[in-house]
Formats: sequence, C-alpha cells, structure tokens
Amino acid sequence: MKRLLCLMTLSALVFSCKEAPKPEMTEDTVEKIEQVPVITYEEYSGTEPTTPEETEYYEPKVPVVTPNAKGAAPSDAIVLFDGSDLDAWISSNDSTAAPWHLNKNGSMTVKDKTGNIQTKQNFGDIQLHIEWKSPAEVRREGQNRGNSGIFLNGIYEIQVLDNNDNDTYVNGQVGSIYKQGPPLAMASVPSGEWNTYDIIYHMPEFNADGGKIKSATVTVLHNGILIQDHTEIKGTTPYIGWPKNDPHGKGPLMLQDHGDNSRVSYRNIWVREL
Repeated sequence: MKRLLCLMTLSALVFSCKEAPKPEMTEDTVEKIEQVPVITYEEYSGTEPTTPEETEYYEPKVPVVTPNAKGAAPSDAIVLFDGSDLDAWISSNDSTAAPWHLNKNGSMTVKDKTGNIQTKQNFGDIQLHIEWKSPAEVRREGQNRGNSGIFLNGIYEIQVLDNNDNDTYVNGQVGSIYKQGPPLAMASVPSGEWNTYDIIYHMPEFNADGGKIKSATVTVLHNGILIQDHTEIKGTTPYIGWPKNDPHGKGPLMLQDHGDNSRVSYRNIWVREL
C-alpha cells in the first residue's frame, strides 16, 4: 500500500510539473506581432567590441554648468525674475509693461483684474524653476482660493492653487495639467509659505500640414516631490471644451491672473533652454 501511495504521489507531482499549454498563435496574432517596430541602435551594430576602449569616446565635451545655492539660478540659466524689476515681462493683454505688484521682499504679486503677464522672450524645450505662494489669510474656497497658473508655451497650464483643506476636482487641483492630468501627489506646504516647482517641458512637434506628430511632455517636482512623470500633454487646457492642437512654435512663459483677488505671489524664476 505504501508503495502504491508513493507511486500515486510521484505521478501527481510529474503531472503537476508538466508545462502549461501555450496559447494558440493565430495568423492575426502573428501579423500584429510582426507589425510592432523593433528598436535597434545603429551605433551598436557591427562587430561586437572586445576591449573597453572601443566603447569609450571623449568628444564632444560636455558643457560645464556651475550650480548655485539651492533654488538659485545656475550659471547657464536665463533669469526671468530676481525681485529687482519686471523688465522681462509684459502684459498679455496689450504688450505694455507688466502691471503686477513688485514687492520689497523680492517677489511679485498678481494685481487683481489686470490680466495675465508673460515673458518677452519665447521658449521651446526648457527646465523651469519657479517659486510661488498663496496668501496666509484664507478667504475663499475651491477654485477661488489662491488660484493662478503657469502656462508653458503660453498655452499649457500647470495649476497653481491653495488646496490645503480645500478639495476641488482632481484634474484642476494644485500641480495638475489643468483639466487633463491630476498630479501623482499633493505636496503643498502650509498656506502662506513658499512652494517650488521644478519643471522639465518638451514642446510638441507638428508636420508640414499642421498635424501633431509628437505630444508635448512635462515633468514636475513640487517641493522636491515628483508629481508629473513625463506626462503627455494632450493639447490646450481650456476651462470648457476638449484640448485643441493647433500647430505652433516657441512661445512665452505666462502667469495667470485668475481675476478673483487670489493674491498669489511669485519669486526666483529662471529657465534653462534644452
């Protein structure tokens, strides 16, 4: 009996270890697999190297950039606002001098109902550092509390909002690609304290007929926390309606006057062109 039980157990183990049946490969499946492009790298083709020196190169030289104190502009950055003046900015309404408040503490504050402001210079792919704060005194709620926005290319909005104990729709909360992509986390400091955004932006590409062939992407760190991870921007970020994709080139960096006495302030703004 023991021998019989052992044989039965062994048979069960052998049976259980048999390879599971593979899914049938239909002609449609094979055709779909064959249609997927295979990634290859021309520089890694040919005869396989046999020494380490064959895969080392020394030109072109990598540019040297001098970093500064935390948050300060590095040596190759374009400083857009350092607290001294608003000379790099104009009114988005009529291209006259930027009408926002210039503060003694090295910041600027939205001047209510004067309109957005934007840089005189246009940019494409950039690394952007910008600091902002909502007022310490809480007056309103929802989208009317400390609301502003940073428009990349003058078109695509990264939301600025005081979300502390203040829920709203998640694709319109702080750090969102407005009305498109919620942030991965809400990383705000307390109301009235300074937040930082560090943004990597790559603009979209269009063909000769004006069709979009590559989406813009954005990566955002909010106070050092990754909240947008190479996120696709699907088009414009309107308050009402679907994203649009009209062809465009470089554009300004634009800051929003939400028109509701938001009293949002900005400081220490610089970009590196990529």
